[in-house]
Amino acid sequence: MNFFIGCAVWSYKGWVGDFYPQGTPPKDFLCLYSRRFTTVEGNTTFYALPSQETVKRWAAQTPPEFKFCLKLSRNITHNGSLKPYIKDALKFAEIMRPLDTRLAPIFAQLPPSYTPSSIGDLTAFIEAWQQTQLPLAIEVRHRDWFKQPHADKLTNLLQKFGVGKVILDSRPIYTGENDPQLGSERRKPQLPVLFELTAPFTLIRFISHPNLSVNQPFMEEWVTYIKEWLQSGTQIYFFVHCPQEESSPQTARSFYNLLEQRDIGVSPLPWNQNNHHPKQLSLW
Repeated sequence: MNFFIGCAVWSYKGWVGDFYPQGTPPKDFLCLYSRRFTTVEGNTTFYALPSQETVKRWAAQTPPEFKFCLKLSRNITHNGSLKPYIKDALKFAEIMRPLDTRLAPIFAQLPPSYTPSSIGDLTAFIEAWQQTQLPLAIEVRHRDWFKQPHADKLTNLLQKFGVGKVILDSRPIYTGENDPQLGSERRKPQLPVLFELTAPFTLIRFISHPNLSVNQPFMEEWVTYIKEWLQSGTQIYFFVHCPQEESSPQTARSFYNLLEQRDIGVSPLPWNQNNHHPKQLSLW
C-alpha cells in the first residue's frame, strides 16, 4: 500500500457523536481513528515529547499497517538554529522506535524565521539525522525558499540525502469570500505550492476549506499528481487539515472517494472493511 490518508490529530473531542460514537472516552480515540484512516500526522509531538511508554501504548492500540508521521518537537525546530538541538532530535527518534512498522517519515516543520541563509545549518542537521536510519521530511515556510536559487539548492540538498519535501497546500482557505480562519489562533501561511518530489515518499498537508465545494478544484488537481506519483512507486501520505477541525474527516473521505472514482487504485480504507459496526461508523 503506497497511499495513506488521514488528519492532523486523533484526539479531537469535537468528533464525538459523528466520527466517533456518542460517549466515546478520549482513551479510545486513537484505537477508533486507526480503524477508519490509515495514517495520522500526530501534531501532539510538536507540543510535548511523549514518554516511550506512551509511544508503546500507541503501538498497542493501532494495527501494524497504520502509520504515524510525527512532527519534531518545536523545542528542536523553533529555537533558531537546528545544530544545537541535534542531540534532542536523535533522542526524539529513539523514543519513537517502539512504533516499529507504524513509524512513517518524521518531519521537521521549520518556522518562517528560518531563512535560506541557514542552509548550512540545515545540511548539518540532515547529515546528523542519517545515523537514525529513519526517513525524514522537511517543511519550509520562509517565502525565499520558494524562489531561485534557494529553491534549487533546497531540492538538491533533500535529493542528495533522500529527504522528503513536505508540500503544504493552503490555497483552499484563501479562496472564496469567507475566511475560515477567523476563529483560529494560528493562521496557516499562504505559500506557493511546488509539485515536486525529492525522495521515494512525500507528505502532503492539504489545508481544506470547511465548504467542500471550495476544495473541489484543488482536490481534482491533486488526483492528477497522485495518480502520476503512485504509478512511479512513490509512497504518499495525504493529511487533511481544516481551521474548523470538525470538517476534516468528511473532507478526507470525500477526497478518498474521488480517488476511487478516478480509478487511481488506492487500497480500501478500514471503514469500508468494518461496516458491520454501524454505530462506530455513523459518519460514513
